[in-house]
Amino acid sequence: MLDLKNPAIQQDAMEAFFFGYQAFTSKPDEILARRGLSRVHHRILFFIAKYPGLSVKELLGYLGVTKQALNTPLRQLIEMQLVESVAADDDKRKRLLGFTAEGARLEQALRREQVRLLQRAFGESGADAVHGWLAVNRALSLAHRSETDS
Repeated sequence: MLDLKNPAIQQDAMEAFFFGYQAFTSKPDEILARRGLSRVHHRILFFIAKYPGLSVKELLGYLGVTKQALNTPLRQLIEMQLVESVAADDDKRKRLLGFTAEGARLEQALRREQVRLLQRAFGESGADAVHGWLAVNRALSLAHRSETDS
């Protein structure tokens, strides 16, 4: 276990996380920028891919943002014909989100870049390190959720 009371170890851990995240997002950021899009658009695309047909309300919950914060980037994706919003059969006020063919291709291209990087890093690190990395990221996610729920 690392001694996180040691400032040098704190900085090393945070720097590794920072540069790892930078590497993970750099290629997708470039692809998105060519379309005038950003990382917030990527997060929207990610969750639509993960949960096809999710409602706008569900998307708000996953992203942890307000309706106002989601409005502009989601509208842009719809106007660019990457995402479609359809009324739910059971409640016409409820909007369900999905991809157009072009939106699905974009999301797959973004994911392909990130999977390629993860495959390389996982292959170099070995199974034990990968399981540890997954455990740390899940713990970070749970800690964040418990902080925002309180």
